Amino acid sequence: MDEITLVLVCKRPALGIGKQRLIARLGMEKTRQIAQALLNCALEDVKNWQGPVVIAPASEEDHDWAATLLLSSKSVRIRPQATGNLGQRLNGIDSKLRSEGLKQLVYIGSDAPLLTETDYAACRAALQRHDTVLIPATDGGVALMASCHPWPLLVSLPWSTDQLGAALIDCCRSAGQSVALLAQRSDVDKLEDCLELVTLLQNEERPARRQLHALVSNIINKMENHDD
Repeated sequence: MDEITLVLVCKRPALGIGKQRLIARLGMEKTRQIAQALLNCALEDVKNWQGPVVIAPASEEDHDWAATLLLSSKSVRIRPQATGNLGQRLNGIDSKLRSEGLKQLVYIGSDAPLLTETDYAACRAALQRHDTVLIPATDGGVALMASCHPWPLLVSLPWSTDQLGAALIDCCRSAGQSVALLAQRSDVDKLEDCLELVTLLQNEERPARRQLHALVSNIINKMENHDD
């Protein structure tokens, strides 16, 4: 059986980069702190992954930064993203990795801290029976996408909208791929998602998730006290 490779697609947390809806409510520094804490959660999953790992930073300029993320735990391939929308970048990464001999690829971002080992195990199992496996996000996007085959062209999909998940399913099925849908998971794009994390992560035992919970709780408490 081919090994299953986990691919982390991520941006380097920096002031003003990404999460614009959070920036509008929390400001650039607090948003950067949350982005870093979210990335730490994804790295926590990467460290626990039993199999090959790829980190795909947003640009070639972030190659050296990405290479420092898992120095103490395991060997990892760094494959920076090319330009274009997310669909183009995913197609590019996917084509490169498959040309290197990797066949079963699981893609995650850095904004779905509610993914669990149970989700990853379910994905691994489903990949043995289906061409493509998706974990839908509650906002209409996707929290995880995996496939045993090259992705069809993704450039025209409605990225960053609540129509993405349905469009991705249709795209894969139209390409003749069987699609398995697993249980929905929340991702983090706006303040309301952070409020939800305070509740959903309150009994979390994983260290990075505990740190994310503490950070978000502190930020929310300060906001509420300021409003008073």
